[in-house]
Amino acid sequence: MEKAYQRLVSFGKRLLRTSAAAFLLLPFFCVCDARSESIRLISDEETEQFLSRIIEPLFKAANIKFNRYNVFIVEDNSLNAFVADGNRLFVHTGTLIRADNANELAGVIAHETGHIMGGHILRQKLKLQDMRQVSLVSAVLAGASAALSGRGDVAMAVMLGSQSSALNHYTGYRTSEERSADEAALTLLSATQQSPAGILNFMKKISQDNMLNGREETPYFRTHPVTTERIAFFEKAVSQTSYPETSPDDKEFLRVKAKLKAYLQPPEQTLREYPTSRNDTPARYARVIVFLKQLKFAAALQILDKLNQKEPANPFFYELKGQVLLETGKIKAAKESFAEALRLLPHSRLMQINYAQAVLEDEPTSAEAKEAAAILNRALRQAPSGFAWMLLSKAYGITGEMAAANYAAAEYSLSIGALPTAKKQLEQALKYPASAQLKLKIDDLKQRIKFLEKKA
Repeated sequence: MEKAYQRLVSFGKRLLRTSAAAFLLLPFFCVCDARSESIRLISDEETEQFLSRIIEPLFKAANIKFNRYNVFIVEDNSLNAFVADGNRLFVHTGTLIRADNANELAGVIAHETGHIMGGHILRQKLKLQDMRQVSLVSAVLAGASAALSGRGDVAMAVMLGSQSSALNHYTGYRTSEERSADEAALTLLSATQQSPAGILNFMKKISQDNMLNGREETPYFRTHPVTTERIAFFEKAVSQTSYPETSPDDKEFLRVKAKLKAYLQPPEQTLREYPTSRNDTPARYARVIVFLKQLKFAAALQILDKLNQKEPANPFFYELKGQVLLETGKIKAAKESFAEALRLLPHSRLMQINYAQAVLEDEPTSAEAKEAAAILNRALRQAPSGFAWMLLSKAYGITGEMAAANYAAAEYSLSIGALPTAKKQLEQALKYPASAQLKLKIDDLKQRIKFLEKKA
């Protein structure tokens, strides 16, 4: 009988071949609702941790509960950021890449935090109740993040297909709310001892883009109107502050920025910005990713070894090295590299998944597969991941726990919207002995599937 995880891999490969948005290095790829336009989310531990360090102090100052798994990176070149129901914060890659320093990001996020403080999300939620389509937040809450391959440490997911007019409707704010969020941003920046220069610079960039491209071509301008009055408001605040624009996070920001550019831009563009004549860490980091995309694995490993010597306690260099080694089929070496990354960052969900994947690809014993299953369960307790469910199905298949293997397979199928497949896998799960706890999980999943079928 074909094992549950084997059926999943076959299904995943078919879906990957038919999707125009899929490409080699961005593996955690899922389709929640594939209509004409899509919101693509990137998952990268390093970038998420960096953003969390910027966001958490601002949320604390605003007396808002912070959850790092409510921070999402949207793969979009436009200057944009927005908040959604449940205090979820979405930041566009265009904002990360176009920002000059950490202070600019802090300014943008302080403004968005101001929308939460002002209760503006409730109004948007009421708007959404009248929209006859799947909401962005519902897609995220459903945990529809499924990986179709195990490569790369920057992960992309197509979370929601939507028409741009609907998204603009969701993220649009009234001018009065913008002023309220601006004032809150200044309060929050002052409370965290940060300069308002960053948000002023960001506003000027948006205004400049508007003049160059036309108002309707700048999404952030449409949803966050920039006026000369607002720019003057921030100019006055800058003239009155004593806090510096520089930040201790600037060094790491340049590294994260280089990493995102290398993954998202064409290699030739990245090499123009980070040529071989540059030997700083961000430039080397970017070139490793370029060489990985170009399949120049030896060159990538050579630079990584130098980076690891320079910063032996940096988990992200070991993570990237593990990725390169995995691409070349050196599974044991990849497993060692991922193990070191996990040792340095033991609570990281993505590090846990990376290591478990390498273990399962290395012809594991039943005991090793059991260890991988335990690690994957820890990762899943932190946040949903279709790829983790897929790997967990494989791990349980190796250990001979077929009820659990089919249940995990069903969770994966549900995460990509394959409800009929999930139902069949649950039926298979019930054919095998299962603990009382697992039976409860199976019953819970069955109820979730019934609920989704009624909504369809």
